[in-house]
Amino acid sequence: MLRITQPQASKHLAVLKQVGLVTVRADGQQRWYALSNQGLKPIHDWIKSYEHFWNESFDRLADYLDELQHKENPE
Repeated sequence: MLRITQPQASKHLAVLKQVGLVTVRADGQQRWYALSNQGLKPIHDWIKSYEHFWNESFDRLADYLDELQHKENPE
């Protein structure tokens, strides 16, 4: 539960709609929001550019942790 008021949620959703991150569909007095694939694509592309860096970093961390574990518990 987010513990924010309905007006606060509406304000945040309006901003997300304005910048193209969500779409909205009216159904009577209800509004249905959905994530926008096109709006999220630039964010996805930007994050994807760091994928190689993070994969290598986590691989090095795993190697280091394995090394430490073997030092503490030699077989």
